[in-house]
Amino acid sequence: MAPQAHASKKNLQTGARVALLGLVVNVVLASAKIVAGLLGHAYVLIADGIESALDVGGSIVIWGGLTVAARPPDQTHPYGHGKAEPIAAIVVALGVLAAALAIAIQSVREILLPHHAPAPWTLVVLIVAVIVKEVLFRYVIRFGRKVESTAVKTDAWHHRIDAMTSTAAFIGISMALIGGKPWQSADDWAALVACVLIGWNGYRLARPAFFEIMDTAPRGKFIRSIREAASSVPGVVEVEKCRARK
Repeated sequence: MAPQAHASKKNLQTGARVALLGLVVNVVLASAKIVAGLLGHAYVLIADGIESALDVGGSIVIWGGLTVAARPPDQTHPYGHGKAEPIAAIVVALGVLAAALAIAIQSVREILLPHHAPAPWTLVVLIVAVIVKEVLFRYVIRFGRKVESTAVKTDAWHHRIDAMTSTAAFIGISMALIGGKPWQSADDWAALVACVLIGWNGYRLARPAFFEIMDTAPRGKFIRSIREAASSVPGVVEVEKCRARK
């Protein structure tokens, strides 16, 4: 096996292990948030827990996509299985968009219905969730950029989205507790704001994956560096066409 191919396969396998780590963390956080939201009368925390539960599904899809992408070329796939990676990223992104819509609908319902104020201790759960998710985001995004993996970077942004929604939930619950009865629905409004963040990031996740599926040419310095490398070869007069895809 060529050194470059070996390195690529190793990166994909490591990426699959990173996705598996995210899966374990998401299972723990999703369970904690949903239980805390139910016991603490905080719908925004339940919504945040649902988003984390979707992260579990996302991590499974990313892990599966990277595992398939790491397979060597065979008779039916002579160019390898690399497209499994952006396909997995698209599936996850569409799941994020669907979750944003579902949570938004339920948030509006909760705003229109009277309910109890959230319990103060639910803030502790959110503080822990934000710290854990931000640390995980920084670790995963660093690896994703290192190996230029769309799926791994998608998984990383999933963690950042979760940290953002938990932050919105923290602000909403804090406002509901400080403002008293007139502000009891503040956590539901926070859930609605979180939906906008989730939806926007779902779009950001889907866009590069669709580009990769459609074999969109890389932009900027990458193409120029290929042209310069080709032009520097002795005997080459001019590079007429330069086509590339990931």
